Amino acid sequence: MLSHPCFLEAMMQNWYQLFLGITLFVLLDFPRRNLSSTVSRPHALAISYQLLISDDYYHPKFHFCEPQGGPVKQPESLGSILFGDRIFNSPYNVKMLQKNGSCETLCVVPNVTGEEAKFINDRIREDYALNWLIDGLPAAEMKIDLRNNDLFFDMGFNLGDNEGPHQNLPTMNNHYEVVLRYHKPTSDTFRIVGVLVWPASIGGPQDSAVTCEVNPAVPLILSEDHSQAIRYSYRVTWNESDTPWATRWDNYLHIFDPRIHWFSLINSLVIVVFLCVMVSMILIRSVTRDISRYNAVDLSEDVQEDWGWKLVHGEVFRTPTNPLILSVMVGNGCQLCAMVAVTLVFALLGFLSPSNRGSLATVMMVCWTLFGGIGGYFSSRLYTSLGGSDRRKLAFLTATVLPVVIFIIVFLLNLFLLTAGSSGAVPFGTMVLIILLWFGISAPLSAIGSYFGSKHGAIRHPVRVHQIPRQIPPGPKYLKPWIAALLSGILPFGAAFVELYFVLSSLFASRAYYAFGFLALTAGVVSLTTATVTILFTYFILCAEEYRWHWRSFLIGGGSAFWVMAYGIFYWASRLSLDSLSSVVLYLGYLFLIALLDFLITGTIGFLASYWAVRRLYSAIRID
Repeated sequence: MLSHPCFLEAMMQNWYQLFLGITLFVLLDFPRRNLSSTVSRPHALAISYQLLISDDYYHPKFHFCEPQGGPVKQPESLGSILFGDRIFNSPYNVKMLQKNGSCETLCVVPNVTGEEAKFINDRIREDYALNWLIDGLPAAEMKIDLRNNDLFFDMGFNLGDNEGPHQNLPTMNNHYEVVLRYHKPTSDTFRIVGVLVWPASIGGPQDSAVTCEVNPAVPLILSEDHSQAIRYSYRVTWNESDTPWATRWDNYLHIFDPRIHWFSLINSLVIVVFLCVMVSMILIRSVTRDISRYNAVDLSEDVQEDWGWKLVHGEVFRTPTNPLILSVMVGNGCQLCAMVAVTLVFALLGFLSPSNRGSLATVMMVCWTLFGGIGGYFSSRLYTSLGGSDRRKLAFLTATVLPVVIFIIVFLLNLFLLTAGSSGAVPFGTMVLIILLWFGISAPLSAIGSYFGSKHGAIRHPVRVHQIPRQIPPGPKYLKPWIAALLSGILPFGAAFVELYFVLSSLFASRAYYAFGFLALTAGVVSLTTATVTILFTYFILCAEEYRWHWRSFLIGGGSAFWVMAYGIFYWASRLSLDSLSSVVLYLGYLFLIALLDFLITGTIGFLASYWAVRRLYSAIRID
């Protein structure tokens, strides 16, 4: 075996033969959804999501075969560590095109106690899956999508079988049929383009001669009453493939029924066009007619007073309650918007392929850190425009509030992972690194952005604010803050809920998500929908002589976050089966983080759109 496991190195033995050292990396992960398998084996992946807690492959109670000298953890990126990836080397020694089809014994574990057998059986009942990496490719099972008969590779394979005739007694998979597909671009070059694994359970005497006969084999059932031995075996088969190296991930990255994505996107575009037309009609017909009527009034004593939204022209730019908190939230929302936009650009350019493990989370962390200046600038500029004066406090809160809230939530969730003994817990060193990125880069950049925002000064408003605030008449019920937020959030959520399903499946069901083109278009549609809906509701609010639009526009813009939270709970009830308190707390904690970030992003978009519309609206009329 080669000493460096992360590279595919070739050494010429003869002109026609290549010696290839491959190190298999293994980790234990949570389960994923099953589609119909192309093989007729009874141990296909089960449709069950029961845990969000992963274990190390070399957990002592699993008793998997260890490499000579003990397992060695492989270095991972920041994003991989945050996503819970823990990769180790393995004792499997595979050489290119050698020992083709020969049955090999990996090791024999002589003494698995009843307590350890119960631990393994519980994991089988919870549908735990094994993940291997060979030459950077995940081991998978070949399956077929019944909707279009496309073949694809479903990453991972089950630890054991909890279905079929041994449903009450789980069977342990102790044999692996490994099929390595290779491409031969030249006569002396071989490249791995696919890794398929079909696990099997072979019982009987575990100390007898090794056999890889799967079909007539009696399955291995671990007894929880007494100790027993387990023999691990494998067989490697080499298959030449026409798949070139550049497209070897295409079989893994399978879009399940792309018509769903297109239908969602077209439906979202129809919603946006409808909203834009409706808002344009309001602005062109109603607002233009109002502006013409207001500007045509002869300012004499017998003329009636102003009415409608012009009536609150002296209040509309009055400083709202808690302008400091509003400015901090808008600043953090701008920072998040910039992070999402740049991340989607990198994804569209192909830099965030699933082959680059953890690249998505790494880019998001780096972008969030580097865009601290954007958050500081917008929060300071808005705070100055709203008449705030405590700029030092603003700069401090902009740089600290959101990171501290997220850090506290993640830290508490990490405690649950540590309590459950999960390998997905973030190490202490990674936590320290994140804090250093925050204090060392993001916070200083936020302070610099706040300085430039204060230096540029306040945004000029087209009308003056009266000294005495006017009384607000009772408004319609549908314009109440929380009711308006729920009503306005339906359309942006409706434009994104299909993609939201795939995103949740990627986060909580180990599905690789890579349809970033659909995601980027959906994000753009949601942004336009949020902006137009918020402008529409803000216009209705001003027509009702309610001038406190600042907080309402932020709340209305972020209304889709409430529906995201509700859909996440529905997804839990319909797709997941979380059996432990730790899994429930983890799911709800991560779901709350998603809803919180969505609230800040969409709320910021709604507020800025309303701010722009209100300034344009009141700059078009004559105020005397």
